[in-house]
Amino acid sequence: MSVRLRDKLFPEGGKIRQILRKINVIVHKIRPRNIKKFFQMLKEYGWKGTWDRINNVAEKGTEKTPYQIWMEFNNPTPEELEAQRHVKFKLEPKISILVPMYKTPVNFFTELVQSLIDQTYTNWELCLADGSPERNPELEEICKKDSRIKYNYTGKNLGISGNTNEALKMATGDYISLLDHDDLLPKNSLYEIVKCINEDPNVEFIYTDEDKITTIDKPRFDPHFKPDFAIDTLRSNNYICHFSTFRKDLMEKLGGFRSKYDGAQDFDIIIRMAETAKNIKHIPKILYHWRVHELSTAKAGGDAKPYAFEAGIPVLQDHLKRVGLEGEVKHGATLGTYEIDYKVKGNPKVTILIPNKDQAKTLKTCIDSIKKLTTYPNYEIVIVENNSEEKATFKYYEQLENDEKIKILYYKPEDKKFNYSKIINYGVKNTDGEYIVQLNNDTKLLTPDWLEKMVGMNQREDVGAVGVKLYYPDGTIQHAGTIIGVYGVAGHVFRGLYKNTHGYFGRDSHIQNMSAVTAACMIAKRSVYEQVGYMNEDFAVAFNDIDFCLKIIQAGYLIIYNPFVEFVHYESKSRGLEDTPEKQARFQSEIDLFYEKWGDYKKKGDPYYNINLRLDDDQYGIKQEKGMR
Repeated sequence: MSVRLRDKLFPEGGKIRQILRKINVIVHKIRPRNIKKFFQMLKEYGWKGTWDRINNVAEKGTEKTPYQIWMEFNNPTPEELEAQRHVKFKLEPKISILVPMYKTPVNFFTELVQSLIDQTYTNWELCLADGSPERNPELEEICKKDSRIKYNYTGKNLGISGNTNEALKMATGDYISLLDHDDLLPKNSLYEIVKCINEDPNVEFIYTDEDKITTIDKPRFDPHFKPDFAIDTLRSNNYICHFSTFRKDLMEKLGGFRSKYDGAQDFDIIIRMAETAKNIKHIPKILYHWRVHELSTAKAGGDAKPYAFEAGIPVLQDHLKRVGLEGEVKHGATLGTYEIDYKVKGNPKVTILIPNKDQAKTLKTCIDSIKKLTTYPNYEIVIVENNSEEKATFKYYEQLENDEKIKILYYKPEDKKFNYSKIINYGVKNTDGEYIVQLNNDTKLLTPDWLEKMVGMNQREDVGAVGVKLYYPDGTIQHAGTIIGVYGVAGHVFRGLYKNTHGYFGRDSHIQNMSAVTAACMIAKRSVYEQVGYMNEDFAVAFNDIDFCLKIIQAGYLIIYNPFVEFVHYESKSRGLEDTPEKQARFQSEIDLFYEKWGDYKKKGDPYYNINLRLDDDQYGIKQEKGMR
């Protein structure tokens, strides 16, 4: 079924759509031979019980998980690994791998060393600084297995940062890589790093995707397929983490690791690298195995080292000072994530543009929520009236005339055809707010300090527009950012996910950079509208906000999704569905126009998504096919 027909027959937010989504997810979880069993389970246990049992079967290994299927397509074969061993690169830099040690388990260390000896790229050195209270002859004997291993017993524990700096003193390589004493590298890790360096010799900072492992004889799990470099995503959580590789001269320029941030020392060095490096590359391949055990940060639940998450707050506070930003850093919605509220400078005027045709009751709900909850003082609500016909609408307008916060602009197109872009452009050009909020009339505000959050963030010179989190009336997510290419042109992600039940790596719940956000609620500077030529009026109904966001990115600005600003969105109440041949023809023409304008962007892949994630799934599902080799 096409996306267009599906949306027409089964509107978002409806019960049928929710059932269809569950069917879609479950079908991708089961194998064809189990269809009969699936329906038996459905009859006996219902949707939730069936879903839980399918997941449990996968976890026990009697059925393959989506990630296990992905690995079948994407893990390098023995033949490919052997071919890598014979590749002669133009540049063959030495990679110095730093490992701070403290009471390191012998079995884990043995596996770590072997994972390096097995690398298909051989110009590396392992620099070990051991701060354990006593020497361990067994560990030292393992270090003698290979002349590339350098071991220093420091005689005292200098902490994570201090021990890592001792390892750094031993490094003679061109690049520095970071590895924990209980983790592993797949055989092709260093090969892929050096391949990246050869493709771009000016690269300063490289990071990769990663997964988790308990023991080497158990299946890998929980792959983190990351976006390309995104500063606001990094400020929300250390999504870069492993496997990180830096040019040695850049590491030396920064002075290594700082002990006052122990617990978040990697976060500190990564965010300082991000401030300094001009060329950052992301390799969308699993090149690091993060071990999960009782004392690791990767431990399920994330509660093994709570001090590490506390240490992230001063890391971010100091970062903001260095880059000249003022903001309050707080813990985010999930452990290990952070929220930054940027301080509003001055008292700039905000114009809230609400296009409206009839639907007086819906509009009243929207305006009442704004008037009741909004704590920011300097705003105006401007209703852009568009061909209303109902008496109740104009009667409501009369009630609003005495409100000094509210104005009504009468947009009167000669053809009376709905064109959202023209309505917004008319509103922007006939108001004087320094910041413009586009807001649908079928929304209801939930966050009192929403304008402080949005204005403060949008005042940054590098930010072009900020979007928010939207819910359907039943409490499920309607919008948590937009990915180019999902369901064809673009799609909202995490639709149908229930509030406080977080999606893939909690991405629905932390501030991040994206290629687009919906104009159902979006703020942008007036100057940005003027710079990019306003909304494109050729996109009368669909994709105008996506086009607007991509023009903003093209102009050199960032788009940010902020989930800490929340609205209910009663989607499709105002305009209706694409249910006539004329509307469907117009919709198709806008699809064609989008591909004409932004086909290259879509073809390259959304930089804030990952090539290993599905485009026919808005829940960040893992591809069951070849991703990136």
